[in-house]
Amino acid sequence: MTRKYGKVYLVGSGPGDPELLTLKARRLLDTTEVVVYDQLPGKAIIDSIPDSTEKIDAGKHAGDHTLTQDEINALIIRKAREGKNVLRLKGGDPYMFGRGGEEAEELIAEGIEFEVVPGITSAVSAPAYAGIPVTHRDHASMVTFITGHEDPTKEETALDWETLANFGGTIVIFMGVKMLGRNVGELIKFGKDPKTPVALIERGTRPDQRVTVGVLENIAEIAKERGVKAPAITVIGNVVTLHDILGEQVSNYFD
Repeated sequence: MTRKYGKVYLVGSGPGDPELLTLKARRLLDTTEVVVYDQLPGKAIIDSIPDSTEKIDAGKHAGDHTLTQDEINALIIRKAREGKNVLRLKGGDPYMFGRGGEEAEELIAEGIEFEVVPGITSAVSAPAYAGIPVTHRDHASMVTFITGHEDPTKEETALDWETLANFGGTIVIFMGVKMLGRNVGELIKFGKDPKTPVALIERGTRPDQRVTVGVLENIAEIAKERGVKAPAITVIGNVVTLHDILGEQVSNYFD
C-alpha cells in the first residue's frame, strides 16, 4: 500500500497587520492541522490560530533560534509523514529572505507535496505604512532588496557594496539592525553621499510601529540612542523625504 503523506503549505503571513493576511492564508490557518510558526508573524496573527490546531513554535527570534533550520526541516517532514497537513507560517513572503526556497527543496527531496502561498512583503508594506513609497517618479525608478545579515558561515559577502553605493534607486535592507553601522559604513566607503536619507521602520504595519529617520552618516548613532530593535526594515534613498508629508497619514491605518 502506498503511504499517504500530508501536504505542506509554505505560507507568508505578511508584515504583521492581521488584515494584511491573504484570504488563502487565513483559510489555511483556520483549517490546517499543524502550524509551525516563527515569531515574525506577530502575536495577533499567532493568537488567531484556532485552539484545536497543533501549534509548534520554531523560534527565529532575533539572535535566538529555538530550532535550527535543519531541525525545522526535519520537523515539517516528520509531521507530513504522519499524514498531517502542515502549515509553515513565515513573516512577509516565504520566498523573500524567508528560507522558503530551502524548505521547498527539502520537501521535493523527500517526495512530499507542498504549495507556496505568497504574502505581502515588509519591504514595501512597512515603508508604505510609514509614508514612504519605495518608488516615486520624482525620486526613484528602481528599488533593490538586500539582506543586512548574511549567513555567518559564508567566507565572503555576496553583497557588492560598491555597486550598491552607485545605485540610483531605493535600497531596502532586511534584518539590518544588528549590522547597521557596518552596512552604512560600506556604502559611504564606496562613495554614497553621507547625506542620503535613511529610515528605520520597526514592527512595520503594527499598532506599535515606530519610524526613525536620519542620514547615512548619523543613522547608526540615532538608532542606538533610540534603542531601535529588530524586526525592522531599513530604507535608504530620497523617497525617505516623503515621510514628512505622507507619514502624517500613518495614524489612519490604526484607527
